[in-house]
Amino acid sequence: MQRVIPWFFLKSLPGVGNHLFKRLLLRFGSPEGVMAASAQELSSVQGISPKIISAIHSSRTPDGIVSEIELAMEKGFHIVTLNDPRYPERLKEIPDPPPYLYVWGILPLHAHAIAIVGSRNATSYGLKTARSLARDLSLSGVHIVSGMARGIDTAAHYGALDAGKATTAVLGSGLGYIYPPENKDLFHKIAENGAVISEFPVNAGPNAYNFPLRNRIICGMSLGTVVVEAAKKSGSLITARLALEQGREVFAVPGSINSFKSAGVHRLLKEGAALVENVRDILDAFPYIPEFQNQCAQTDSEDKEKRERLLPETLTEMEKEVARLLGPYPVHIDALSRQVKIAPGQLSGILLKLELMGIVSQAPGKYFTMNEESCGKTINHR
Repeated sequence: MQRVIPWFFLKSLPGVGNHLFKRLLLRFGSPEGVMAASAQELSSVQGISPKIISAIHSSRTPDGIVSEIELAMEKGFHIVTLNDPRYPERLKEIPDPPPYLYVWGILPLHAHAIAIVGSRNATSYGLKTARSLARDLSLSGVHIVSGMARGIDTAAHYGALDAGKATTAVLGSGLGYIYPPENKDLFHKIAENGAVISEFPVNAGPNAYNFPLRNRIICGMSLGTVVVEAAKKSGSLITARLALEQGREVFAVPGSINSFKSAGVHRLLKEGAALVENVRDILDAFPYIPEFQNQCAQTDSEDKEKRERLLPETLTEMEKEVARLLGPYPVHIDALSRQVKIAPGQLSGILLKLELMGIVSQAPGKYFTMNEESCGKTINHR
């Protein structure tokens, strides 16, 4: 307990926000170093005032700090500070990292993380895509980060768990206040296989102003952020904007042009976000990570062989060619037409036949996918 009290003390002082906390830590090395510094030394730090300097030199620890730390310990939560080796490395790089995190579970060390976020009120297409994408990314060695919210976040966490891999949930409430309440089981499953984290006090509720703060942690931990379904005014777009400000990649999964739930995603695409049709679109964005590229080659080969084995022998060569081009992620009919170089009418007939045979499925907007069962994959949709 004594180890973290100075961190709580410094963070509790009026005027000491996350930006100033980081500047003080970079200058003096630790909260103890900050409190031992002279007024003259402290005044050299940008953003500090005489009032803050006076508060730093106060010997009085605010009421409630010790009881808050004791509560976290009683519940089995860890408190991981910025200079702790368990603190996520990429999160340290953002301008305003939380000085400490409440953690339940085990944070992954040196993980290559990707955030998946999106609509709380998602369509079945969005849920299926987010879960499949998270599962395949997890199998490719990517650690999935999301916010455990309803909809896309929940699907993303379950996708990682489907793959038997760890995932990290970042809450907009304290760890003692599970939100949304229907995700209680998911909360425990994530903690058993990864970590649930928060910067908020143990019993803090899901206040609206917490979520933009939560979002900067989600993208701050990650190499990039994937948005799956988002309306024009969506918290997921805030996460995408924060990711850009942090110098991270932003990806978007296209949806139906007729769905308002994809309007925000399509705006991201117009603004330059990378379009995601399959897991390789994400892995290829990081050529400096060799294991991603090795996994791409292996996955491409395995998927092609698997789809080839499962195609009925009664199909014509052209029908097989169309089926080979499809995977678990939606491909628009126009993109298929350009690849197979046949007339749209003929292609529509082939796709209709494949759909009637149960080999492919059609999503709104003339997007087609290989059925998961046809790919030899079965997902338990919760």
